[in-house]
Amino acid sequence: MEPRLVGPGPYRATRLWNEIIELFRAGMPLRKHRCRFKSYERCFKASEAVDCLHELLGSNQNFGPEVTRDQTVKLLKKFLKNHVIEDIKGRWGKEDFEDDGHLYRFPPSSPLKSYPKKPSCGKEVIKFPDWNEPKAGCSQEHIPVKSIALNSELWYKRHSIAIGEVPACKLAFRRELTQTNIEEIWKSMTLSRLQKVLGLDSLDEVLDTKLVNSKHIVQNVYNVNKQGIVTLEDKSKELPHWILSAMKCLANWPSCSDLKQPTYSGFERDVFKTIVDYFGQMKEPLLTFHFFDIFVSVLGLLQKPSKAVEALQISCLLLPPENRKRLQLLVRMMARISLNQDLPPLSESVRTRTLMVQVFSRCILCSKDEIDLDELLAAKLVSFLMDNYQEILSVPSALKSSIEDHVVHFQRVQFQKSYPEVYRVRFPSPETEAMLFPEKTKQKPPILMWAFKKPFQPFHRTRSFRM
Repeated sequence: MEPRLVGPGPYRATRLWNEIIELFRAGMPLRKHRCRFKSYERCFKASEAVDCLHELLGSNQNFGPEVTRDQTVKLLKKFLKNHVIEDIKGRWGKEDFEDDGHLYRFPPSSPLKSYPKKPSCGKEVIKFPDWNEPKAGCSQEHIPVKSIALNSELWYKRHSIAIGEVPACKLAFRRELTQTNIEEIWKSMTLSRLQKVLGLDSLDEVLDTKLVNSKHIVQNVYNVNKQGIVTLEDKSKELPHWILSAMKCLANWPSCSDLKQPTYSGFERDVFKTIVDYFGQMKEPLLTFHFFDIFVSVLGLLQKPSKAVEALQISCLLLPPENRKRLQLLVRMMARISLNQDLPPLSESVRTRTLMVQVFSRCILCSKDEIDLDELLAAKLVSFLMDNYQEILSVPSALKSSIEDHVVHFQRVQFQKSYPEVYRVRFPSPETEAMLFPEKTKQKPPILMWAFKKPFQPFHRTRSFRM
């Protein structure tokens, strides 16, 4: 059975789980083993299972070579818990699998996870709200009217309207775009572009669009400093100063200007542990529980890096500003630490880059409900983030320009509806421009007399000329 690329779409984590189970069952060698003077047919050692699954995951384009042996053991623990495998006595349900010589086997059929079939639906078009409609509670029937005493003149006017001699006045609702309208444009166009990049007919099954806050998108685009880092309006949501100092220290090692205390042997590991503990105690990952499915769906585009970068750029704009800022600072620190040759090793057994992915993946991406592949999926996403963080965590300029052009267009349309005469003068069309600015009759330039003179003719001899 050949591995397949599981692309973007709903239930991607479930599809990957079922894919790995089928590949593992098809690729795991089974043979006779002896244990305590007894032979067992069609089984395998725990260490053999780790070897096989680790190689399978490393060569699978949905996961890649950065999958570690330790992550493979954790996945086999989940296989044992979910009865994908069982020990030779038929026991399963606990996560007590170890990388050793214990014998395991496959049950007659490994349970695949079920998921609802994708409903057949046409391409969903994310619509803009109609701002010409009156607001709720502002219809003509509900407009408060002040009672007045009728004199003869007012009575005549009302009577004339009633019998049809004078047309009744109707309220025309002409509203200019408010900040709320502009934020809704940003939300609609951002989600529409994300849907197009992912190649989905609808975002419904990977994202609850009602949970997308339009204010967050606008703040993430415009409230940034020179380095592109989000600036927060609520300063109480900033990272504590001591954590920022610790992150700067490791990111800029060996320069630790923010930390006054002297360094000692193992100092950098203590600083790193402080950072790990702080981010590890967060109740929700930086990418939030709500957006787990959309980020897992983006992982299906990693074979097309430019598409994946754009999809992650847009998806990260949906985050609360404080989450986006922490993500920017954390991933930048992780990338710098991984490339810093002057920084002493932070672990005796694990490479620095692998350590960064292992310790911070779960605080960046995880599911609220237990997902069996969430650790592997998070590691894949974090690795890609580290390699492309400068582009992914910047504002997508093409999207920004496109939305700003639409906002200007809508503002002009609303202005045209509200003040048609003024608009006609300020923004004339080719037809009205000719009426407003008639062309003056062009005078022909004076004809120069020398233009009629013949050019110089050279002297020619004739027969009548005599020397």
